[in-house]
Amino acid sequence: MAGEPRTIPSLLQDRYRLGPPIGRGGASIVLRARDELLSRDVAVKVFTARASDAADLKAQETEARMLAGLNHHGLVTLLDAGIDASDPDSPRVYLVLELVDGPDLRQRLRSGPLTPVDAAYLGFDLTGAIGYVHEHGILHRDVKPANVLLTPGGDRLRAKLADFGIAMLRRSDAAPEEQTTGTAAYLSPEQVEGQPLGPASDVYSLGLVVLEALTGRPAYSGPLVDTALARLDHDPEVPAGLPADLTAIVRAMTARQPVDRPTPAEAELAFRTVLVGALAHGPRPDDEQARLRALRRYDLLDTPPDGAFDRITAMAARLTRSPIALVGLTEHDRIWFKSRIGVEAEQLPLPIPGTAAGGVLRRTTVLVDEGDGAVMLPPALARLGVRTFAGVPLVTEDGHAVGLLAVCDRRPRAVTSADVALLEDLAALVVHEMELRRAVHRIVARD
Repeated sequence: MAGEPRTIPSLLQDRYRLGPPIGRGGASIVLRARDELLSRDVAVKVFTARASDAADLKAQETEARMLAGLNHHGLVTLLDAGIDASDPDSPRVYLVLELVDGPDLRQRLRSGPLTPVDAAYLGFDLTGAIGYVHEHGILHRDVKPANVLLTPGGDRLRAKLADFGIAMLRRSDAAPEEQTTGTAAYLSPEQVEGQPLGPASDVYSLGLVVLEALTGRPAYSGPLVDTALARLDHDPEVPAGLPADLTAIVRAMTARQPVDRPTPAEAELAFRTVLVGALAHGPRPDDEQARLRALRRYDLLDTPPDGAFDRITAMAARLTRSPIALVGLTEHDRIWFKSRIGVEAEQLPLPIPGTAAGGVLRRTTVLVDEGDGAVMLPPALARLGVRTFAGVPLVTEDGHAVGLLAVCDRRPRAVTSADVALLEDLAALVVHEMELRRAVHRIVARD
């Protein structure tokens, strides 16, 4: 670790083996590390500025305790904390955090803006995160693309807010010079003016981040002072051509007066509404008719449940530890269960997660897990008490999504990448079984 502070040992707590740096801030360095006790990779954040006195060390310990109490899908999780006393005269606090092994938003935007749907997912995750920390009396005060980590893989973009290095307990008696901190391009007007801060300041900064995600460029740029002062003179430019619903959210979040901005909960609901609307857009009618013709050629809609499908659902339920598993075929207005475990219903009306208004399934895996809450759960599934949903489409060889294999849970929980891979393999078995039956029917018909 050439160039790193000499007082940081290579092994912390006889447990965390430090590796190369993966990020730096004004007062800290983040290193990749290996938790040798649990055999997992983590991130270790070490404060590079030594605690100058007992009060300084106490402030750093306060941050550790503050972060340790936070647990939200939109936040980087604190796993452990400690004090490095390898230099007895200058002990320093370090934090052990989950390793988000993906790019930050700043890096991602170098290749171009996000799609409107991905930007809405970003806004949904992060408004929920800042609302959560505000409920715990904390302001982030440095919301910016570099502090937004994107998790790899999965069915959709997922974002986590990182770096509470300058977070502070929310209090009204903080001096203005304590409040004005952050990155110039994302400061709120009240930060620029040195005014007391509240939750609306983080909402403003996040609004600028979402706008940048949509356009691929910062709303305010240039020399530091000019960049900071520009927002006092004019609102950020929202280019024509962006979706009207997202434009309205961004304009509200970046209102110059804090009182005119939505609360994090209101913004989260607005992004949720955008996402629900995006999933409800159906294909052209001729596409739907072609899909229905592909479905009906299997001659399965009017047949009773079959043992072969039951074996697949049983395996899906057992291996993903899910109380509900389904194989369903999607007609124009409902999904018919050809096999079901954990529910009594033989059918559900549309829409359900992964379907469009016309009843067409998406061609990618759809998850509604602990990170989404009830963001996309329609009344039909809500009536079943479902809180977690993982649905893999059944896609025919000619590209038509005719049904799905799904597992559900009545409690919110994470769906792992291993679960998704398993379901995709089992969905392929379902399609294989359908094709086999079709081939048998053709042979019987010829005879």
